[in-house]
Amino acid sequence: MKKHHREGKLTKEIEKHTADVPSIIYLSAALAAMAGSLTLHCLKKGKTALFIGQWAAPLLIMGIYNKIVKTEGHD
Repeated sequence: MKKHHREGKLTKEIEKHTADVPSIIYLSAALAAMAGSLTLHCLKKGKTALFIGQWAAPLLIMGIYNKIVKTEGHD
């Protein structure tokens, strides 16, 4: 028998506030990080370019999570 897992108060509060953020914001932020990284790379700022470029994946993941919470809901 599978136990039903319930989310904690903090998780519910975070989901409540992030659900108000449009999904395009996460996509735009990820694209901006990629563009910023490319610009920094062209300016020969290699380490900073890599640092900024690594933001894209977490931003996209947060956007996916946001979309799932909006469509599927939570507990």
